[in-house]
Amino acid sequence: MSEHTNPTTAYRAARDQLLDLAGDAERARAEFRYPDVGPLWNWAIDWFDAFARGNDTPGLIVVEEDGTDQRLTFDQIATRSDQVAAFLAEQGVRKGDSVIVMLGNQVELWDTMLAIMKLGAVIMPTTTAVGPADLRDRITRGDARCVVVNPADAGKFEEVPGDYARVSIGEVSGWADLLTAYSRSVPPSDHPGTAPTDRLLLYFTSGTTSRPKLVEHTQASYPVGHLSTMAWLGVRPGDVHLNISSPGWAKHAWSCFFAPWIAEATIMVYNYVRFDAAALLKVLRAYRVSTFCAPPTVWRMLINADLSGGPGALREIIGAGEPLNPEVISQVSRQWGLTLRDGYGQTETTAQVGNMPGERVKPGSMGRPLPGMPSVLVDVESGQVVEGPGEGELCLDLSAAPVALMTGYQGDDARNAEAMAGGFYHTGDVAERDANGMITYVGRTDDVFKASDYKISPFELESVLIEHPAVAEAAVVPAPDEVRLAIPKAYIALAPGHEPTRETALSILRHARENLAPWQRVRRIEFYELPKTISGKIRRVELRSREQELASEAAMPGTIGQETREWRDSDFPELRSS
Repeated sequence: MSEHTNPTTAYRAARDQLLDLAGDAERARAEFRYPDVGPLWNWAIDWFDAFARGNDTPGLIVVEEDGTDQRLTFDQIATRSDQVAAFLAEQGVRKGDSVIVMLGNQVELWDTMLAIMKLGAVIMPTTTAVGPADLRDRITRGDARCVVVNPADAGKFEEVPGDYARVSIGEVSGWADLLTAYSRSVPPSDHPGTAPTDRLLLYFTSGTTSRPKLVEHTQASYPVGHLSTMAWLGVRPGDVHLNISSPGWAKHAWSCFFAPWIAEATIMVYNYVRFDAAALLKVLRAYRVSTFCAPPTVWRMLINADLSGGPGALREIIGAGEPLNPEVISQVSRQWGLTLRDGYGQTETTAQVGNMPGERVKPGSMGRPLPGMPSVLVDVESGQVVEGPGEGELCLDLSAAPVALMTGYQGDDARNAEAMAGGFYHTGDVAERDANGMITYVGRTDDVFKASDYKISPFELESVLIEHPAVAEAAVVPAPDEVRLAIPKAYIALAPGHEPTRETALSILRHARENLAPWQRVRRIEFYELPKTISGKIRRVELRSREQELASEAAMPGTIGQETREWRDSDFPELRSS
């Protein structure tokens, strides 16, 4: 980019190139290059404010379960985020400061994220499901200088010491009320002087170590990098985009923040307490949603509902978070005449591999590398790039200087060296490529797995389980599940003096429920002699294989017999009310 090129102009040109090449995936992959946005870049000001000011198009629609909604135009969001930025500055938030944002799908979430960006501060998205122990860790390792929460969650911080500003969305004694910001008259936010390499986001994501990893993204890696996600989703200016995702997780930033607003589309979210397929279908049609992304868990529930009412205004439908079952794709296609497309990415990256709009989909395949994403397969044994058909670890080629990649795991040099070894970013996922270049997910190179679109670290769950006096050792593996694809199952070696009884199983499941976040819930346990290596390490691969065999044999759960000593949480009415 020349020194006279405006960063907004360069960014728009790259965005428009992808829009112009929609439907011609081969050219997009061959021709697209990420833009050089220059020495100073701030997405909230250089991109969002640039198109949002004076723009009365709906930018955000939040629909509640009771049918009410709240709508904000792009111009209103730009102004509201200015107000919140000025308010947070009064609370002491400065450029480079980390701010925990622990909110639900509410308009203040979007205002606050933009406001933090406008200050040049760092966003730490945090799910509302975490408790004081997790919050202490996040505040310490993320060096949080401010927290923004709803009044219902403010009490969690009574057990979290630290010198940080406390901001609530409403009145709480001793906390600053963010809602007072909206009555103020403030000028448009000034550019904070951020560079593309400055920090913007810190995400905690589960790993196999004792602590979750802390993923660091810059002003470029997500805001510029998510051009690939926009291309994969197929979202266009004027669209209404609905994504099923919870705040605090990276996928929410992907599809509920960056990608739709890169396209100048309307972000729509639908809040519900308990998932209801019929209600979701009604909302999709009533609000004329044009692009819709949801985890396969939701799609599996939808195909069991009545799809005869048609897709409404839907043009693009996408699955993300875990592999899509070919039967789900087939059923949706038969009933709606639309192709349900799959894709792949991580918290550490943006959308990396995907089936793009208009492409022929191979059932079960994630697609091919997305524009601007130098995805390669690397042989696990030799470390060499696999050319043509074959299997290997899915990696990003670092020699291509991928824009859409984290800077690293904050405070973890050893893990960074491992993740970036040999000139590649290692995803830890093994995939297979066919003769047509289509990539199919095979499995993890380690033991982390997904359940209901949430990443599960066995180590974290096992650490809680062994705190129970009856548990000598525990190994958590994914157990196949028709709805969630996989759920956490714990194999338990009992401590001396404890018997594999119903009472013991109930006590362990209750302990897990009380000490783990809802998405980490252990739903099955089995008393079992754990297989080990000569050095004493548990061989989870044998347990994973056993789960597949049990599923294929349709083994009877919930009883104590000769073949299995498995108990499911559904076996205990006592747990349903807890």
